[in-house]
Amino acid sequence: MVQIQQEREPDKRLPAYLQLRDRLAARIAAGEWRADDVLPSENVLTRESGLSVGTVRRAIQQLVDEGLLERRQGSGTFLRKPAFDATLFRFFALQPKDGKPVIPVSRVIARTRVKAPSQAAHILGTEDCIRIDRLRVVSDEILLSEEIWLPNHLFDGFDSVDASSIGPLLYPYYQERYGVFVARAEDEVSFATASPAQAQRLNLSPGDPLARIERTAFSLTGDAIEWRVAYGDAARFRYRSNIT
Repeated sequence: MVQIQQEREPDKRLPAYLQLRDRLAARIAAGEWRADDVLPSENVLTRESGLSVGTVRRAIQQLVDEGLLERRQGSGTFLRKPAFDATLFRFFALQPKDGKPVIPVSRVIARTRVKAPSQAAHILGTEDCIRIDRLRVVSDEILLSEEIWLPNHLFDGFDSVDASSIGPLLYPYYQERYGVFVARAEDEVSFATASPAQAQRLNLSPGDPLARIERTAFSLTGDAIEWRVAYGDAARFRYRSNIT
């Protein structure tokens, strides 16, 4: 079931390429294209919009620079599959196997439609939510424990879909099944101590230090569409910042 979001009129005070950028972003948000669909060519968009080829090209490049679109040589321009929920693992030390990248897998523990706690309800704008409890596992070792909250009006039925159809990354699934595109996400890192339930999930002792990563994911229109909290062993936590 695809949720169609209301298109917003571009700000007429903006340059023409940014107005076109906003119209294209609104069409993406409305689910007009999927990740494997080629977008109209620059010539087609030029005819549709009545703008110059240079203006159309600049609008598309803006969306490419923002990470919403990608150009594939010889194939055209496509919607970029949102996969940056995997970036949570940049905070933790992963040991490559035989020099090959480590791909974490997901284990869904529970999915229920419940009344959201106050923080999740405030961020998502509703108490009617779906809660997902999930483990992220590397080589049979539990790395992260996640609590994920989704507004039910955007993800109706998510609590009962076949878990095997979801896959390890949620953001592409949101787009493919519900037409909800994650345009960006904000992470906030803090530290906590393990509750008995968290300790059991992560194979730690109650009171052990945890890294806590709170993430809010936003749609193209700037609305919060997911809130999650991930916990991991603080002893494995890493943070690196390049300052130039």
